[in-house]
Amino acid sequence: MSLIHAWLWQFEQMSLDYRRLRSLTARQIIGALLKDGFFLDRQTGSHRRYHHPDGRRLTLTFHSPGETFTRKTLKSMLEEQAQWTEKNIKQLGPLSNKHKTL
Repeated sequence: MSLIHAWLWQFEQMSLDYRRLRSLTARQIIGALLKDGFFLDRQTGSHRRYHHPDGRRLTLTFHSPGETFTRKTLKSMLEEQAQWTEKNIKQLGPLSNKHKTL
């Protein structure tokens, strides 16, 4: 397998279905972060900075706990910052059929 094919395969494995995640609220994401071991490090205005003991960091910006996010923002938070895969998200709860608080 060439390096490009390996990269594409890895990218496809990481890609999440944001159509299903689009309805996640800030409250649900916070619940999943806490369940995964993240903790609130600091807050400045509407920006909350969460840290994980393994070094991952995530900034969550919202004005209301029921607020949802755009696909681009979700991708940044979940894939790039929290480094979650679909498997992680299913284990943490937000992708379950019940979209209630965790």
